[in-house]
Amino acid sequence: MKSKFTFGRNVFLICGFVYAVLISTVAQAGSDYLRYNHHPPGRLIVDRVPNFGWNLAFNLQIDGRPVADVVQGRSYSTWLPAGTHVLTVHKVPTVGYTEPTSVTVNIQPGAEHLYVAMWDSGLVYLHPAGVSVTPGAYWQLHGDGTP
Repeated sequence: MKSKFTFGRNVFLICGFVYAVLISTVAQAGSDYLRYNHHPPGRLIVDRVPNFGWNLAFNLQIDGRPVADVVQGRSYSTWLPAGTHVLTVHKVPTVGYTEPTSVTVNIQPGAEHLYVAMWDSGLVYLHPAGVSVTPGAYWQLHGDGTP
């Protein structure tokens, strides 16, 4: 009877010791992460203009990965890590001439970034909300490709 009690006690002590070591390692790594590397994410919202077209959608890619096909009456919203991201859109269905358009977005920590998907000359492009210029004027103002 004594050997069963000793064996159980030893297993319990070993498990407790391993658990304590794991918890202290995670706690130390977590405190360093929060202290030095943590930046809150920024929110990205991509909306459609009302006159986009009832039979058209657009495919949204973030940093080269497809994330959504946005149809009439819908929008896309996500949290992104702070930093530079590339948003690419192209029309769906891909009938006729289609070419993806991209815009570079610098997501600020804790900020909300609103972009509107617009349709012009057979292309879908993303337009920062609150900026009222035509695609041609936008290209002339930012000929180097920066938003």
